[in-house]
Amino acid sequence: MNRIPYKLFFMLTLFLVSNVVLSQDYSANWKGHFSFLNIQSVSKGETKVYAASDNALFSFDIISRELNQFSTINGLSGEKITTVYYSEIYGLVLIGYENGLMEIYFEDDNDILTIVDIKDKPNIPPDIKRINHFNVVDNLVYVSTSYGISVYDLQNLEFGDTYFMGDGGAQIRVNQTAVFDGYIYAACINNNGLKKALISSPDLIDYQEWQRVRGGNYSFVQEVDNNLYAVHVSKAIFRVDANNVSTQLLIYDFIPNAVTSVNNNLLVTLKNKVFIYDASFNEIAVVNQVPDFPTEFSCATIFENNQLYIGTKNILNLGKPGFGVLETNLNDLSTFNEIHPDGPLMNTVFSVETKNNNLWCTFGGYSASYNFDGGITYTGLSHYVNEKWINKPYDSIAAVVDNPLYLSHIAINPFNTNQVYVGSYYSGLIDVQNDEVIDIYDENNSTILPFAADLCLTLMPKYDDQGTLWLMNGRVDTPLNRFKDGQWNSYNITGVISSAYSNLGFSDIVFDRSGNVFFGSYSAGIVGLNLSGNAEFKNIVNESQNMPTPYVTSVAMDKNNQMWIGTSDGLRVLYNPSNFFTETSPQVQPIIILDDGVAKELLYQQFISDIEVDGANNKWISAIGSGVFYLSSDGQKTIRHFTKDNSPLPSNDVVDISIDEISGNVYFATRNGMVSFGSGSSETQQTLANAYVYPNPVRPTFNITEEKVKIKDISENVNIKITDIEGNLVAEAQSRTNMRYGGYNLEIDGGIAYWNGYNMSNKVVKSGVYLVMLSDLDTFETKVLKVMVVR
Repeated sequence: MNRIPYKLFFMLTLFLVSNVVLSQDYSANWKGHFSFLNIQSVSKGETKVYAASDNALFSFDIISRELNQFSTINGLSGEKITTVYYSEIYGLVLIGYENGLMEIYFEDDNDILTIVDIKDKPNIPPDIKRINHFNVVDNLVYVSTSYGISVYDLQNLEFGDTYFMGDGGAQIRVNQTAVFDGYIYAACINNNGLKKALISSPDLIDYQEWQRVRGGNYSFVQEVDNNLYAVHVSKAIFRVDANNVSTQLLIYDFIPNAVTSVNNNLLVTLKNKVFIYDASFNEIAVVNQVPDFPTEFSCATIFENNQLYIGTKNILNLGKPGFGVLETNLNDLSTFNEIHPDGPLMNTVFSVETKNNNLWCTFGGYSASYNFDGGITYTGLSHYVNEKWINKPYDSIAAVVDNPLYLSHIAINPFNTNQVYVGSYYSGLIDVQNDEVIDIYDENNSTILPFAADLCLTLMPKYDDQGTLWLMNGRVDTPLNRFKDGQWNSYNITGVISSAYSNLGFSDIVFDRSGNVFFGSYSAGIVGLNLSGNAEFKNIVNESQNMPTPYVTSVAMDKNNQMWIGTSDGLRVLYNPSNFFTETSPQVQPIIILDDGVAKELLYQQFISDIEVDGANNKWISAIGSGVFYLSSDGQKTIRHFTKDNSPLPSNDVVDISIDEISGNVYFATRNGMVSFGSGSSETQQTLANAYVYPNPVRPTFNITEEKVKIKDISENVNIKITDIEGNLVAEAQSRTNMRYGGYNLEIDGGIAYWNGYNMSNKVVKSGVYLVMLSDLDTFETKVLKVMVVR
């Protein structure tokens, strides 16, 4: 079939349409880490299957076997997807969302168009803007929503009429539409039944044009080669003729999850079966669940060669993830292939931890107030290493650990990255080695105590520089635990927290240069333990000490031994932790910045979910509802502010951040998925022994002014001089002075320096050999590197 030259027309009309935006591709600096196991909708292309997971999309070419994924990195919104539809004529995919947003993905050049008309429509309540189904008839898309039907014109890229079809023109939910015998039929719920209207009528906005064919509640309606089928919520399927006479054909065991018409076949997807019928409702095949893939089916589509593609879904109450899309053939239903891009188990990421190019994430299950978030969910653990995901579903963990609910936070052994400890919000501390669950520490073999029955609230495991593991344990008198060389110790903090049971949880554990331990608490502010004397505990909690609230949500110790404290009501800094135990009433301070000449408190009354310090001592701070702030080391300058609007963040509620000190990748965890940003920063080195410069040589094809020459693996306090071969100074920088984003020709960001190729006269250097002279200002170590520039 020949496609309409749609893209050219689209580009010509884009500037005439007010409520569409061509989305930006962020793939140059960002990477998505989305799960594609929980499939919401599938649609058949010419040679591709398009499948939507929670909030991302992928395509699978049934001939080349090529997989491509599309997410916020490519310009998708990151919102919850409800339905997708591929138009072969126009070569595009329509994507519908829970919040009423629509997006169009153009297959030819991967552009994504965002349409906000429904989402931003003020006269429709937000909770009924859900897009349920697309029905394309000629150039019109009949968009079934939870308020009625909206019509979108693919030729003119604009919405036309909206049909409010309830009694008196009320807004009613429409699940699907189908066109049969000159009429458009609508499957409605809330006793609005199956409705129809003459599709050629010029007055479909008049609710009286819509007559009720059958009463009750209908989930689906589909036309197959001049046959109309409707599915009632009672699980019954009917054939409806042109005279409105309906005949019940059968009653299914379960309410179907999806009903669709493909290639003159009717596909009915139940959670445990897929039925394939011909146009006359003769059963062609039934596909049952298979033991190798214990999952539920969500949707299905079929190709002319009898290749069947079945979407699967997560079964959270059983701890079983989906399998993406299952591929089989009606001629051999004994063989199934699992198809999806690589990714973690779920998109509801709760906590992320990375070290030495190993990344681990959990999926939580409780809220910031330590309440259960969305009921009990049995989730697993995901490990990203060597560009591959290793997933541990709940049942594989439960085979070793009894009832491992709500896996919370991770500690990676700094001396053996093949070992991690995972806290759980009920079971204890789980020991994972080489991606296998080895053991669990609880009241039977450690100082971890249950707060009731056998419920152990283990939170925030953290290693110190000496390789000692520390762990918080909620709702008990001895919540701080220490594990070293096989021995456990615990510490009683009833002196600062009077009611242990009321203190539901704790936030990050950090250590100052003296080896003292600090941690945040739910109700007692910032708590410190002085290990040099009699294990003295002390806390900062009151307004008189400048604490805006007792609820400390995040703690970070920076490279200057200053403690950054995030709370549910703003940011504070303890500039001299060494005085914490000697002062009678130690004080924390807000950071005051100038905003257009007006003094303001940085992140005033923001809920700070995490604080991380990178190799350059800059701060990455996530604030719920406000995205992520990348701040200079003192907090006075906002280097970047990432939000959902200007970056691929799938949500402005970033719950956790982790920085890989080797690669400089910064990982942002949200409940809508995880993305990473290549910051270009990395950890400093102890010596200059391994310092190197790249690219080398710098070839004419390399854009030196934009991409910049990098000098990597430098030490913390270094002076860098670049000279030509004759010794003339070309550029110079020094740590803590020529910081990145300062507009210098040579800038230092942690363990990497960046040179834009300019000399002291602000001109790009000529071809030649240049010397990079490194000098550590603390140890007086030196090193000279050579780099060739070819222009």
